[in-house]
Amino acid sequence: MYQWDEQSTYIRHPPFFEGFSTGPKTLQPLTGLRVLALFGDSVTTDHISPAGQIAPDSPAGLYLKEHGIERKDWNSYGSRRGNDQVMCRGTFANIRIRNLLVPDSEGNLTIFHPTGERMTFFDAAMKYQGEGMGLCILAGKDYGSGSSRDWAAKGPYLQGVKAVIAESYERIHRSNLIGMGILPLQFVAGESAASLGLTGTETIDIELSDNTAPQQTVDVKATDPDGTRTTFKAINRIDTPIETDYYRDGGILRTVLKKLLAS
Repeated sequence: MYQWDEQSTYIRHPPFFEGFSTGPKTLQPLTGLRVLALFGDSVTTDHISPAGQIAPDSPAGLYLKEHGIERKDWNSYGSRRGNDQVMCRGTFANIRIRNLLVPDSEGNLTIFHPTGERMTFFDAAMKYQGEGMGLCILAGKDYGSGSSRDWAAKGPYLQGVKAVIAESYERIHRSNLIGMGILPLQFVAGESAASLGLTGTETIDIELSDNTAPQQTVDVKATDPDGTRTTFKAINRIDTPIETDYYRDGGILRTVLKKLLAS
């Protein structure tokens, strides 16, 4: 019933229910995922979704410029968290984030694998979406540590991230990923992206079905550009049956709406 102002750069009608249906859903394999980022240990929620200043040359800064907002009125990511267009553009925009796909740089930069171009995370994510490619994140220990920032899951979801494969997770962030319909997988003990020889240039396929149980291992296939394939096991960190329902529905918001409509 809220009268949304389409011109507002602070509060927008959120896109999280687009494509919603109450029909039955099944768990499906994730195929053809490209690696948006290869991270080391201790990537925090502030690395993923910064709350501070918006940089002038960032996708979020350019968006505000295009909408006629003067630099002095940009405010911060934290103040604009009701605008998905700003927050999606701000995802992975922390100036101190280190993406090992671009080892000689620091900040908002990744590789668009089909062409090898360097570009911001947002620009690469939009190009992947334009080509119908899903995305995944490879990470080390304690992925999502720090504050329980909901946009650290919402932002990657809007960028097209379908799965994260990490050595370990911060507890609340793991739950938040499932709440947005992003699959959290964990390398088995003693394994990592580095030990498996993964460089982030691979295409990732994840075996998933309605028979996949909480905390069960699943098969992951990583195919190099030259066709070489690495197959490994990863632990499904959807830890409970109710979390399986959230993930199957596409996130907890859709589960709640489905129950409301059924009542």
